[in-house]
Amino acid sequence: MTVTLPPKPQSLREYVEAYLKQAIVGGKYKPGDRLIEREICELLGVSRPPVREALRQLEADKLITHELHRGPVVASVSCEEASELYAFRALLESFAVAEFSRLASDAQIKELGLAIQKLNEAAKMEEKQILLDAKSHVYKIILDGCGNKLVSESLNKLLDRVNILRGTSLLQPDRLSKSLKEIDQMFKAIKDRDYEKSKTLAYEHIQAASKIALRVLSETSS
Repeated sequence: MTVTLPPKPQSLREYVEAYLKQAIVGGKYKPGDRLIEREICELLGVSRPPVREALRQLEADKLITHELHRGPVVASVSCEEASELYAFRALLESFAVAEFSRLASDAQIKELGLAIQKLNEAAKMEEKQILLDAKSHVYKIILDGCGNKLVSESLNKLLDRVNILRGTSLLQPDRLSKSLKEIDQMFKAIKDRDYEKSKTLAYEHIQAASKIALRVLSETSS
């Protein structure tokens, strides 16, 4: 799989971290794969210190772990952990969607509609990274407009771990089309400023994704 190198931000650590996150979520690095410092340095054209800083941050975010005699490896998510992640995500995300429907400006709602339209277009391209990027943009707009920084920060951290499983569930046969319909229904409730309905639809959307992801994870583990 090809991973596009992100534009270099002010911090080299952020640059390396952004690349590794994209590579992990996109499937270039799979659970259990080693992350070799020398190879990352050569690929990104950076020295070891920013790579080590990025790896420490990814370990703090629970995206990687350190194994004896192997060093940093991409973290695996157990069925139990995945179930807990999705349960917490459903609570936070349904609240964020409901608050967005209540607090967002008309311009933010219009922006969300355009992002959802692009998500539907991305779904036709059959490219996982483009699809995940489009979905992430939808979430960014919702979190920026939900009016709660703590929920936004918590959910962003959570989504870093869920992203791997989200890609798994989103690309399952029949799940993608159902997921897009659920998002369209949720957006209609948001446009109507229907707090309770948008909250319920968001919660049900995550529950549906959770069932597929847990099933696939269970089959893979077996």
